[in-house]
Amino acid sequence: MRKPIIAGNWKMNLLQREAVALVDGLKPLVAAVDTVDIVVCPTYTALSATGKALEGANIQMGAQNVYVKASGAYTGEISPDMLKDTGCEWAIIGHSERRHILGETDALLNEKLHFALANGLKVMFCIGELLEERQGGQMNDVLTTQVTEGLKGISAAQLDNVVLAYEPVWAIGTGEVATPEQAEEVHVFVRALVKDLFGAAAAEAMRIQYGGSVKAENAGELISKPNVDGFLVGGAALKADSFAGIINAAK
Repeated sequence: MRKPIIAGNWKMNLLQREAVALVDGLKPLVAAVDTVDIVVCPTYTALSATGKALEGANIQMGAQNVYVKASGAYTGEISPDMLKDTGCEWAIIGHSERRHILGETDALLNEKLHFALANGLKVMFCIGELLEERQGGQMNDVLTTQVTEGLKGISAAQLDNVVLAYEPVWAIGTGEVATPEQAEEVHVFVRALVKDLFGAAAAEAMRIQYGGSVKAENAGELISKPNVDGFLVGGAALKADSFAGIINAAK
């Protein structure tokens, strides 16, 4: 039985005091939840304050990105050790906004994945197709490339610390959402890719999140699908009650 993982990607939102207020509001709403892994991913500037506010809570913390070097002349970047120093256990790698706005390639994302895992971070690795790719019949090819190139060189043992996050780009922040049947279909396809690459046991153990306009109102129906193992949540994670509603739907 795969334990659901619900993560909130706060993106470029919330000042330190707002971040602390959010987790302070969230903690009592999910304090009794022990059947779901809960993660929040603040901006860099709010990581330290949020990490302190989460001490002793059943909520883990992640970063929205990470670089491939431990230190040095890499202006604007951040290392795994710097993230862990604030309390991070996770990093998001390969989000569509990094791929499509900032031009991060499959090769770079694979390098980031290797470096993050080697330096003690767990990773939510994002994949997903553009609307024109889905409509043009390219979705499976796009996902195959993203999974195959993204996970290249990773061992089956390392996969224990990787979660795949399927986010159809056309559903991120648009109010559009894949139907539960569409999400399940893609998750089945992605799990088959993992099976081809790493074997049946690894595929069965792999947690695959869905992301894209997830709300408390649709979370229950989505999570009921056998291959949907949680969510990577955007806007609905910015309010304690809506994020807790998603968590409790998954519970």
